[in-house]
Amino acid sequence: MIFSLKQSSNVTSIPECNYKIFDHRRNFPAGFLVLPPLSKPKLNKLSVVSSAKPLHVSSIQSFGSFQRLPTKVEKVVKAYEADRSEGESVVEKVEAARRVKIGVYFATWWSLNVIFNIYNKKVLNAFPYPWLTSTLSLAAGSAIMLVSWATKVAEAPNTDLDFWKSLFPVALAHTIGHVAATVSMSKVAVSFTHIIKSGEPAFSVLVSRFVLGEMFPISVYLSLLPIIGGCGLAALTELNFNMTGFMGAMISNLAFVFRNIFSKRGMKGKSVSGMNYYACLSLLSLLILTPFAIAVEGPKMWAAGWQNAVSEIGPNFIWWVAAQSVFYHLYNQVSYMSLDEISPLTFSIGNTMKRISVIVSSIIIFHTPIQPINALGAAIAILGTFLYSQAKQ
Repeated sequence: MIFSLKQSSNVTSIPECNYKIFDHRRNFPAGFLVLPPLSKPKLNKLSVVSSAKPLHVSSIQSFGSFQRLPTKVEKVVKAYEADRSEGESVVEKVEAARRVKIGVYFATWWSLNVIFNIYNKKVLNAFPYPWLTSTLSLAAGSAIMLVSWATKVAEAPNTDLDFWKSLFPVALAHTIGHVAATVSMSKVAVSFTHIIKSGEPAFSVLVSRFVLGEMFPISVYLSLLPIIGGCGLAALTELNFNMTGFMGAMISNLAFVFRNIFSKRGMKGKSVSGMNYYACLSLLSLLILTPFAIAVEGPKMWAAGWQNAVSEIGPNFIWWVAAQSVFYHLYNQVSYMSLDEISPLTFSIGNTMKRISVIVSSIIIFHTPIQPINALGAAIAILGTFLYSQAKQ
């Protein structure tokens, strides 16, 4: 590389002359200096510069061949880039693992819910006592969590009196919603109950608007039209329509809306995991439900119904009762655990897909007769639920 050094004026270049060097000092005024030649010059020109003015690098040209060694700064930059690339790879792996975890949650949640609904319907067909069936579901979950806490399998929650006070209205709404849904399924097909329950977003918007005074964008209100229309169409074309079953599903929708509202208000600032939160909810709901179940149905009716069911079904009936009780707790527990990992929007979409899986599986397993217009109503209602979850954001 040759460095051509220049200044703004008084610069004279020595022409190419077969590398002969002449003494030009007598031809230039004092203050000028001719640069001496190199021993083996490979340059195309020499520059004469004044020593009285600053030097400026104007260009860099070919000056032999040499390899520039990396500077310390370049080494640091390369090391940083390598670390950043490695960090990005770790982040991608963590995100991929998180997605797999959420996928497992959803698959488990849907599977457990389908199994619960199947066994719950089998029990109710043979033992039409929804208040006791609901009580047994809460009792099984409470027993599972109490044993888990006692054996240190799960860490017991750190709660106080204020926690249980704030949980009480949530547990009351949960109890009403749970019993009402069970009453509905004892009277109508599982698929019909879940079609009506897909209308829960409509109740949520109406309660939030007229009770809490919340405002929503027009897209949210428009998304309610297919929900209401689809549920209405499915109800009108249901072959085995029953008013008690229909009203049970509607009351369940309303109760679960208030449960969600009370839960958001009462649980602000509470540090309880999703699993333990639902366990505490089950315990308190069990205490609320038990006296009402005894008053409405009573031990005499339960004993007679139990004996009749065992004589007709056999020992498998006991397995059905145990299965529906355990799977009820497990699917709810997984759903609450998934809330710790995903956004409310993702949870809402997952809940919509869960209803689809329950409706389809119950129709297949129980050979539920369904008309095309009835299926269309269900599809419209579920589509509206999906649109609602998108518009709500």
